[in-house]
Amino acid sequence: MRFERASGVLLHPTSFPGPYGVGDLGGEAYRFVDFLQHTGQTLWQILPLAPTGFGDSPYAAFSAFAGNPLLISPDILLGQGLLEHADLANIPEFSGQTVEYGPVIEWKMQLLARSYEHYEQKAGPEIRAQVAQFEKENASWLDDYALFMAAKSHHNGAVWTEWEPGLAKHRPEALAEWREKLAGPVSFQKYLQFIFGLQWASLKEYANERGIKIIGDLPIFVAYDSADVWANPEIFYLDETGQATVIAGVPPDYFSPTGQRWGNPLYRWDVLARTNYRWWVERFRTAFRQTDIVRLDHFRGFESYWEVPANEETAINGRWVKGPGTALFEEVFRQLGEKPIIAEDLGMITPAVRRLLKDLGFPGMAVLQFAFGNDMTDAYLPHNYEPNLLVYTGTHDNDTTVGWLESVNEAEKEMLRRYLALDSLDQLSPVELSWRLIRLAWGSVADLAIAPLQDMLGIDSEGRMNAPGRPMGNWGWRYHPDSLSDWLRGRLLDVTLLYARFVPEEVKQKKLREQQEQQEQ
Repeated sequence: MRFERASGVLLHPTSFPGPYGVGDLGGEAYRFVDFLQHTGQTLWQILPLAPTGFGDSPYAAFSAFAGNPLLISPDILLGQGLLEHADLANIPEFSGQTVEYGPVIEWKMQLLARSYEHYEQKAGPEIRAQVAQFEKENASWLDDYALFMAAKSHHNGAVWTEWEPGLAKHRPEALAEWREKLAGPVSFQKYLQFIFGLQWASLKEYANERGIKIIGDLPIFVAYDSADVWANPEIFYLDETGQATVIAGVPPDYFSPTGQRWGNPLYRWDVLARTNYRWWVERFRTAFRQTDIVRLDHFRGFESYWEVPANEETAINGRWVKGPGTALFEEVFRQLGEKPIIAEDLGMITPAVRRLLKDLGFPGMAVLQFAFGNDMTDAYLPHNYEPNLLVYTGTHDNDTTVGWLESVNEAEKEMLRRYLALDSLDQLSPVELSWRLIRLAWGSVADLAIAPLQDMLGIDSEGRMNAPGRPMGNWGWRYHPDSLSDWLRGRLLDVTLLYARFVPEEVKQKKLREQQEQQEQ
């Protein structure tokens, strides 16, 4: 599926400002959507919305289907009568620059527990009926997820393999016993998912009504310590005790002589194929309910992936194993219809991966920060682009453009200087250099162009969202409430109009009239 020429901003909701320690789906989220509309942006890219696990990473989630309760807005709950002013009387003095996940999680989960108490004590029949309907419609994943989270809390956060044998092995009689034993906590988890779903659906509708499509992010692999693996052991390579026998990773390369041992359990694609990829179809169904466009992380793994024995300490002794190829996507499209998908095709891309990408017609990605390390034939340089492409200045895994400029070697700086037709990079400030890369992206023939908000603000490495390989200290950046300034609005709108990534309706109508007049002549 080809996309119309457009542009947008990469920003995860945790980065919104506000007094509650972490960005949420309240007023600042709507203000950001207004900013997108006023600057001609029609795309908003986010990271996975899932409840974060190890390292607070949205790519290591407790569920591939659930939403992150940390994103729930206390202000909206207050307006609905699901919190009282007294509940927000003593908010801790959280940082406004970064998310301090430990203290934020502790405070916010207590706040949400009070909201659930208000719901239990005061909620009327209308909202109770809505909750019941939500639980019914999402039972296929919600029942297991709610019990998983309740049981995990009961076991002080222990991995599910350390629970009682019957519960750990997901046996029906044990599930029934524990659902009764943990009825209150299970109901609380379902309530959180209902509230998240309600708030997110409202925000998404607000964005869509203003012509903005949301690009979601779907990681190919799931976390081992997740409701997905616990509730569906048959579709993963696990032994009789539930331990993974093989795990995901990448082989040794220029950047790592031992490769990367990711640790995610691997799928039994043969088993999934016999079910018509039911679990994956439902995963896509959920993703397209939450967002308008899906970006597939680590797309090359659908063609072939690096399998590492779980008992290996590094990723050296792995092997390439074939993925599902087109069969998975054909089944998804058969059941859901053709859907807009973007493929993250960075890294070690083979001719077979390129064929799969071409066969499916998905746009791939280009990152400008990767463009200046070789010669003028580099595929990431704008003059080598094809239209069916999404170009970024950088992604959530890159340093900010300003931070990158401070760390690149002299050869890359020289290539960048030549490409920007400058006598010296020093003649422009770091912020102006960052905007030069935004202009390169917006001015390219790529159908889609996106930049992180950090690059538009000209923020240095303190604004980096994630440093791959760094287990802690990621995902925390937040912007200041005054960042979405008139200066930024004007500049972003100007470059977007200049390169026709947004065409005002009156211009479209004028062009249409001119075409009609030419046809009549």
